[in-house]
Amino acid sequence: MDAAKMLLLSPPSTSLSSLKPHSSILTYTRPKVQPPLKVLAMAKETSESGNGVAEKAAIAGGLVANPVIAWSLYTLKTTGCGLPPGPAGLIGALEGVSYLAVVGIVGWSLYTKAKTGSGLPNGPFGLLGAVEGLSFLSLLAILVVFGLQFLQNGSIPGPLPSDQCFG
Repeated sequence: MDAAKMLLLSPPSTSLSSLKPHSSILTYTRPKVQPPLKVLAMAKETSESGNGVAEKAAIAGGLVANPVIAWSLYTLKTTGCGLPPGPAGLIGALEGVSYLAVVGIVGWSLYTKAKTGSGLPNGPFGLLGAVEGLSFLSLLAILVVFGLQFLQNGSIPGPLPSDQCFG
């Protein structure tokens, strides 16, 4: 095929000068060596080193406190009284400390949410996140059962054993 026919078949921007062979020498230029990349930012770890003990204490306390509160609320709804004091008052004390633990975990979660924009970290095996969720559910159950108790009886039982319940 000659150059004239080739020109007719090629796109309009092609000219005869582009079809002539060039007599240039190709040279190889070595690419520049890139310096190794440096990490400029790292993601924050799920827990700060100072909260390790607090997280483990919240997990242990929450795993004990939430079932105790469920038992307490069931007893309150069915009998109108809280848990019995038990031997040396240990069951009643566990009940009171459980309520305080759940309120503490919910307060810690709300504080962390206001400060960082997210709740508590998941913790080991996701247990702290589970305790946080159970504590919010326990708080909701507390509000519901105490509200129903107040509407039915006009009051809720006090923190100390009374003659009405354990007299």
